[in-house]
Amino acid sequence: MNKILKNIGILGCMFYLLVACSSNANDNIDNGGGSENGAPTDLTITALISGVTTESPEGDGSGLVNFTLSATNAVSYKITFGDNTEATSTTGAVSHTYNENGTNNYLVTVLAYGENGSFISEFVRINVLVDENVLSLVWSEDFDVDGKPNEDNWDYEIGRGNGGWGNNEAQYYTARSSNVSISNGILKITVKKENYYGAEYTSTRIRTKGKFEFKYGVIEVRAKLPSGGGTWPAIWMLGANFEAVGWPSCGEIDIMEHVGNDQDRIHGTLHYPGNYGGSANTNSTIIPNVSSEFKTYKTIWNENEIKFYTDDLLIHSFSNSSSVPFNHPFYMILNVAIGGSFGGQIDSDFTESSMEIDYIKVYQ
Repeated sequence: MNKILKNIGILGCMFYLLVACSSNANDNIDNGGGSENGAPTDLTITALISGVTTESPEGDGSGLVNFTLSATNAVSYKITFGDNTEATSTTGAVSHTYNENGTNNYLVTVLAYGENGSFISEFVRINVLVDENVLSLVWSEDFDVDGKPNEDNWDYEIGRGNGGWGNNEAQYYTARSSNVSISNGILKITVKKENYYGAEYTSTRIRTKGKFEFKYGVIEVRAKLPSGGGTWPAIWMLGANFEAVGWPSCGEIDIMEHVGNDQDRIHGTLHYPGNYGGSANTNSTIIPNVSSEFKTYKTIWNENEIKFYTDDLLIHSFSNSSSVPFNHPFYMILNVAIGGSFGGQIDSDFTESSMEIDYIKVYQ
């Protein structure tokens, strides 16, 4: 299922920048005009191809290209896209979607006209990918209603869990607004130092179990992470058959994990029989400023592969197959733990810190 994202605005995709400039603009002027007569000069074409990355230099498969045309003294532009279509513009901002499947090379030609009818021309060649299997948004959570998380999407896991949720963690998970709340379009999960039902810390763990479960897709989460020694935020997924087969047989996909004792190191991890706990299939890299800036955490999951990205930087890649439990529905979990086998030593000066989530989007 090598499907590709359709909408650059939805995913915040990177773009490929192609610029063509007229090297001697006056050589192209019609009607014998020149810059002294108000004729256009210095024509520049900028082509921004939707969704280009190092791995996908021809774009995201949507075929969308945003053109910016600029020339001194120009009052209008005519652009020929190289696919037997053309358009005119007075602003120089033109968007065009190519429709021919596959990767194709197009010769884009632009005429810039001056007030006296004179013009100059320039061209640029671009390679654009069009994929008929373009992804569609199937589920999203924008946290746009203040208060508690939407109960149609989320429920809570409450308490200490067996053995500190299996990892000797120190927090008690609650549904209190002091631990979880939405304000101004941002979900905050806050881990706090306080005595509560025998625990010295509180936090929140929410999940989409029984409310939104899915098999395969592209999952994108924009988040800012907590800081402080011992903090352990996670954005992850668990196999929906967890109660029937247990862990790790159900499979676990950790879209993002971070620990405050190793600030700015982002982990992408898979747990499954033979590779779980301290022997999980994982990789990590340093991403600066994850606790002071929002970053985009993305996982591409299909029958052939599972890939983990932060701001379009590939963190980890895994070859999926029928021999591992990543080919059935999963649900999502958001939580901030503290301490435990992965969170480690808790800073004695720690008081509280929050994971902030701007949005979650799932495409198939």
